[in-house]
Amino acid sequence: MSMARQLLVAGLVAVLVAGLGACGGGGDNSSGHDTTTTTAAAGETRPGPETVSGLRDTVRHVSRKTVSDTRAHLVRKCAPATRRVRHTSRSGTGSHRTTRVWYSTEHYRSCKKVRQGTERYQRVVRPERWCVRLDDVNGVGSRDDVWYRVTRETYGDVLQAGEHARVEFVPAGAGC
Repeated sequence: MSMARQLLVAGLVAVLVAGLGACGGGGDNSSGHDTTTTTAAAGETRPGPETVSGLRDTVRHVSRKTVSDTRAHLVRKCAPATRRVRHTSRSGTGSHRTTRVWYSTEHYRSCKKVRQGTERYQRVVRPERWCVRLDDVNGVGSRDDVWYRVTRETYGDVLQAGEHARVEFVPAGAGC
């Protein structure tokens, strides 16, 4: 093995050891944080850090609300236009080098969006939301009446669960 390759391997090992030490892979748990990881058995579900569980209290569906509004109607207007283009050509070598410059006119279409009247559209004032209120959130008896926004599918699953049934889901947001 060449000396450069040995140095490369030694440097890589040093980086890996430093990375493991920073991640808590040293073995002792003097930091006070749990560094053990466990794997769930096949078919077993474990709550992740973003999963919440609790007793179903209430569900709420907030419908979407829109209002009719007006906005500027923009149309694309194009007009013929020209621009001046610079051309150069060089010839010769050394002290006999010459540069010739000439200009030409290029024709193109200049397009812009301009306002032309107004148009009506439906503006969303309140987006559609599905919400669930839980009691005993994550097993804490004093955490009651906490609202979570959920997806439509999760809302349907929680709605089918009975009153005060234990439910577990990943919230889409806090509050309702």
